[in-house]
Amino acid sequence: MEKFYDMNGEAVSLSLSTNAFSMEPEHVLVICRYQEKWLMTDHKKRGWEFPGGKREQNESLEETAHREVYEETGARLAKLIPIGEYKIGIGDTSFVKRVYYGEAGLMESLNSFYETNGPVLVSGDLLEDRFKPHFSFIMKDKVIEKCIGLVNYI
Repeated sequence: MEKFYDMNGEAVSLSLSTNAFSMEPEHVLVICRYQEKWLMTDHKKRGWEFPGGKREQNESLEETAHREVYEETGARLAKLIPIGEYKIGIGDTSFVKRVYYGEAGLMESLNSFYETNGPVLVSGDLLEDRFKPHFSFIMKDKVIEKCIGLVNYI
């Protein structure tokens, strides 16, 4: 388990296994690839980031991951692999996210991408580029660094 603080000063605990915390994950983050590029979404407020979101009632985390990727990018996942979980915050204000690696098999053009401006395909060195201003603060912390490091071995 690795512990650090994110860009907003929130405590973060990262485990590269599932069911690592006493709390059940209610959110997902999906580190996606499509045709050898990183598949991201352009969040209307935060900027470029990987798709993700909150689980809906009676939905499995895997179903959440598939739904969020589709709603935010129009992509249908062909592969989905859990790679870890992280907890943000302390005590009653904390929550847990499950992190997945996903590969999109196809992408559809949608009329609406909900709270995002739709998909963004990124090539190059994402670990370096993620510090550019158009990337979300979420992309700048150690969770992304560690998980991308794992994805490179999948």
